Amino acid sequence: MLTTIKGVYDNGKITLDEIPKTKRKSKIVVTFLDDLDDSSPKKRRLGSLKGKLGTPNDFNDPLEDLNEYMF
Repeated sequence: MLTTIKGVYDNGKITLDEIPKTKRKSKIVVTFLDDLDDSSPKKRRLGSLKGKLGTPNDFNDPLEDLNEYMF
């Protein structure tokens, strides 16, 4: 059975992204691809858009374009 699983090698430790489906002893081959950047993606700050977005006051008012469908 051939299976490919992604993972990361860091300081002598390999961390797999998922658990292999095999339950018995198996041979493996490790191939090193490109180096990863140490800069992790910036985390989003919760509440950063507060006060920048809003809902218009007439949001729940009926739309004139849909009058013929509503009645």
